[in-house]
Amino acid sequence: MFATAAPQWIWSSKHAGPNEKATFRKSFTVAGEVKTAKIILVCDNGATAFLNGKQVVENPDWMETSRADVKTSLKTGENELRINGRNHGGGAALLAVLEIETADGKKTLVETGEGWEFAPDKSDSFKPATVVAKHGEGPWGEVLTRTGKGSGKSVGNASGTATPVEDIVVLPGFIVELLYTVPKADQGSWVSMTVDPKGRLICGDQYGGIYRVTPSPLGKEGKTSIEQIPSDIGGAHGLLYANNALYVMNNEKANANCKPGLWRMKDTGDGQFATAEYLRAMHGGGEHGPHSMQLSPDGKGIYFNCGNHTILPDNLEISRGLKDGWGEDHILPRMWDANGHARGIWAPGGYICKTDFDAKKVELFA
Repeated sequence: MFATAAPQWIWSSKHAGPNEKATFRKSFTVAGEVKTAKIILVCDNGATAFLNGKQVVENPDWMETSRADVKTSLKTGENELRINGRNHGGGAALLAVLEIETADGKKTLVETGEGWEFAPDKSDSFKPATVVAKHGEGPWGEVLTRTGKGSGKSVGNASGTATPVEDIVVLPGFIVELLYTVPKADQGSWVSMTVDPKGRLICGDQYGGIYRVTPSPLGKEGKTSIEQIPSDIGGAHGLLYANNALYVMNNEKANANCKPGLWRMKDTGDGQFATAEYLRAMHGGGEHGPHSMQLSPDGKGIYFNCGNHTILPDNLEISRGLKDGWGEDHILPRMWDANGHARGIWAPGGYICKTDFDAKKVELFA
């Protein structure tokens, strides 16, 4: 399957904008009765593919390679493959291969590259797409042959497989138990975690909600309890339970009630949290945006880190380095990434800050 494919990564341009969405399309002809047809799809950061108007596969994240059988969605004659791609931050690119075999044994490949068109979100004005890189180049690597843990699921398949317990190596005296396998189709990809005073885990879906995990007591049989915490806040790349509150670093769930930045939900003491308070704006998103938090050693504040696609917080009160005139010293002329990643980003490109529990004062720490 796909042994002869040579697709290229495409996007609207080589320099994608944050939270950019675009629709890509390619028309093709099927000459005869379809015997088999399979599609493979990967998009940084995610995509949904349609054949002749019917949704056939969802790629939730570029770290997965999504595949689907699409024989029933094709017809003899003219067909159209349309893909809605979405970027969250940093670079963006889309790669797809559709392999069709007809009843006479002939095979046809429809793959991303020259000849594809794109239209910006909510627009019907299509233009030629831009080739970003060949398959195997850029930061994505060889995604066509990726299997197992890196293999995505077609629409409607919510199954997933956790790392087997016997494959996890721990120090003597420790025992590993599988508590829960996250169903990605329903609960997304959990990328952040903290622990509350009762020993329960609070976990954040990269693009969705926040979940509380209550394991069975140590050494006793029982079922792990999972509950979603009611809130408009989500997309948490950082979670911290401290000072009788849940602090949330929202990164990728944007709506009218959920802006990027630091939020706080006070614990009401009955297993519930009060309405979230917006403490401090952060300008950035995606894998290189605002991320994790850690309680300070004295227990009186919070450290948080932000990736190199996050500009400094508004009204930065204190800086351990010069706030203006950051040094861009280079012995040799600057060489920007030829693939376009982080082009035009100047110091401080990525940083650590410290703040109080009310986020009234933010200090650039490093």
